[in-house]
Order: sequence, then structure tokens, then C-alpha cells
Amino acid sequence: MSRNALIATIIIIIIILAAIPFVWKKGGEQAPAAGEETIKIGMTISLTGKFQDEGHQALCGALAAINWYNKHGGIEVNGKKYKFKLIYYDDQSDKDQVQSLYTKLIEQDKVNFLLAPYSSGLTFAAAPVAEQYKVLMLSHGGASDAIFEQGYKYIVQILTPASRYFEGSLQIVKEKIPDAKIAFIYENAKFSVAVMKGASKIAKDLGLNVVYNQTYQKGQTDFSNLVQEAINAGANVLIGGGHFEDGQKLISTAHQMGWKLKFISILVAPAQPNFPDAVGVDAAIGVAAPAQWAIDVKYSPDNVPPGYTWAGPTKQEWLDEFNNLTQNYKDCQGLKAPAYQAAEAGAAIVFLAEGIKSANSLNSDDVRAAMNNLALYTFFGKLKIDPETGKQIGHEMVVIQWQMVNNQPKLVIIYPPDAATAEPLIAPPNWYS
Repeated sequence: MSRNALIATIIIIIIILAAIPFVWKKGGEQAPAAGEETIKIGMTISLTGKFQDEGHQALCGALAAINWYNKHGGIEVNGKKYKFKLIYYDDQSDKDQVQSLYTKLIEQDKVNFLLAPYSSGLTFAAAPVAEQYKVLMLSHGGASDAIFEQGYKYIVQILTPASRYFEGSLQIVKEKIPDAKIAFIYENAKFSVAVMKGASKIAKDLGLNVVYNQTYQKGQTDFSNLVQEAINAGANVLIGGGHFEDGQKLISTAHQMGWKLKFISILVAPAQPNFPDAVGVDAAIGVAAPAQWAIDVKYSPDNVPPGYTWAGPTKQEWLDEFNNLTQNYKDCQGLKAPAYQAAEAGAAIVFLAEGIKSANSLNSDDVRAAMNNLALYTFFGKLKIDPETGKQIGHEMVVIQWQMVNNQPKLVIIYPPDAATAEPLIAPPNWYS
């Protein structure tokens, strides 16, 4: 290659790199340009192992929000502008990796703040490190209430806790079905038991009539006895489930046995795109599920509820940043669309940014105290924490439901009203006729 050709090649490479809106990683580092004042955020995230799908979503959702803030000038603290810098490591979905990596983030990387790992189990492992070093951590993927019942002072929650997963579904039942008789049928596993413990309290507080309450074991495939017992009890509403396999078998059995149900809402299974294929379209229509977020939500600066203040990017602005990452950033390539794991991680960045601005400080104690007074409305919905525990009390789960739209099964949002894209389908004829 001639000298001129080599120079031309180098210039082209420099131009291409300049056009990429991210500083590529050194290890797991994403940062603004050299020389800028930075606020360093540290996290571990599952880029490999059992949580790798959720982990890539969460990472890219957080980066999308970070990029939006940096493009809009960053954060001002005491008259000085700062850009966000994210430093992250792959925890391999292994809790044994988490504590040493968070210690490294604090001691060696000198981060100002932390994002928790994905999942309740990994967040449980990380929280004591944040507490030991008194560095504020935001939990975007740990739904377990128990995390926030340990007396920790340096962790706050972004997503709705497990105990409130069926809040929206039961509110629909209260409003739409005066003669509701509810059957709770759910997997005997830590997460679903915690969810249903909360559902039982919500049902009691709403004055709803629960006529049947029964667990099933992990891996169970025969639900005929449970369904028959619930039918005999007169139940016309089904709440429960666990994971995909058991959930779709429960629904298939209930439909095949002719259980006349006015409303069905179960965990996990209906949220999967292949749910109608698994149970059949006739059984799928009318089945609902709780979800932290859905891409069709209508949260915007135009419909901010009383007592809340809009903060952060609009949904479209955040989606634009997310989509840009999937084209240009290595650890985000291959993602076709954001899932709720991405949205809740992006919302964690918004809550942190607004806490820093409110505190006008980079001190974890100051920011944690300022967060107690935040009531934000974001592309993820409402955000507000309990001052004492840090548990999320503002965010509402959306309720999604399979309905026929243009002669095709489609997931629509039926709750809450400010996010809904359709009215709830009650007593669908394929179930109640």
C-alpha cells in the first residue's frame, strides 16, 4: 500500500470512529469523551449465563438513558456540568462473582453510584457491598420485597415489588366483575409464592371473594384435579401461575375442561409472543398477565398525573437511543426491540439523574435523602419510593391481555388507564359461553 493510500485509509477510519456516538469499551467501560467531568456509575450485568438475555436488555436500556442525558448536556452539580460514565463487568449470572466485582467497582474504579445486577438473587448478593461502602445502589431488576426488608439504607428500588404484581389485575376484577369468585392456583416457588402472598392481601383489602387457594409443585404437568376443584368451588376468575411451561399447561387444561372464566391473569406465560401457539388461539384470547412495562405504553409529558413531574427522555427519545445502540454498540447488537428489563434499567438512570440534580450533590447520603421527595413521571411510568425502606411505591404494573385485533391475536395493554391501549375483555365468549 502506498503512503498516500495508507494516510487516506487512516483518515477514513478516524471519520468512522468519530461518527460512532459511544466510547468503545475498555473492559466493560462506556464513557464520554476524554477531559469531560464525569459521574461514574458502576454495575455488574449478566452478559453470559442464565440471565444473559435479560442482562443485555438491562445494559442497553441503561446506556440508552445515559446517552440521552449526555447528549442533552449532562447533569449540573454546584454549577459544574458532568457527563455520565458507565463501568460494567459481566457477572456471568453467578452470585459468587457479584460481591468481588462490586468491591472492585468501588475500590478500584472509584464509582460514584451503583446499579444493581439483574435478578433478585444477584441483587441480594450485591446489596451488602453497597451498604458496607455506603454507596447508593439502584435496583432495576430485583423485585423481591425481602431485599428492602433488611434495613439497608443505600439501595432503592425502581420496579414494582413482587407483592404488588397482581394489583392491577385485581383492581380490574373489583371494578368489572361484581360477582367475582377467585381461584388462586400458583407454583410453589419462592417468587410466585411471594407474588401470591401479596395478591392475597390485595384481594382482602379490596373485599374480593377468594373461594379457592392452592399451590402446585415445580414441573407439574397435570392440572385437571386443581381445575376441577376450583370449578366445584364456583370460581369464575383465575389468578396465579408461575413460569411458561406450567402456565400454558394450566391454561390449556382449564380451557379444555370448559371452565367458565370471566377473567384470567397469570404470571409470565401470556407475556411470551408464542403463547397463542402453545395453548391455541381460542384458549389464549382473554388471558392476561402483569408486566413492568410494554412498548405501547402511553406515558408522556402530555398526561402527567397530579403530584408528579415529568423527567428524562420521552418514550420515543429513549427508543431512538436504544435502537441506535443495537446498531452501533457491541454488547447491544442483535437486540430487536426493548423488553421491560431495558425500560426499568433506563428508568433507574432517570431516577438517579433527577436525584443528583435535586440534591445538587454527588454524595450518596445527600442523593438518597433527595430521592425521598421525588415523584417522577417517566417513559417507564410513575416513580416514587418509600423513604424508610427505599421500596418502590409509585410505579404501577401494566396488565396486558391477548385480544383479537384485525382478526389476529395481539397483546394489548388494559391497565392502568393512562397506559391502556384497549378496554379489558371480560367474560370472553371463548371462555364463558
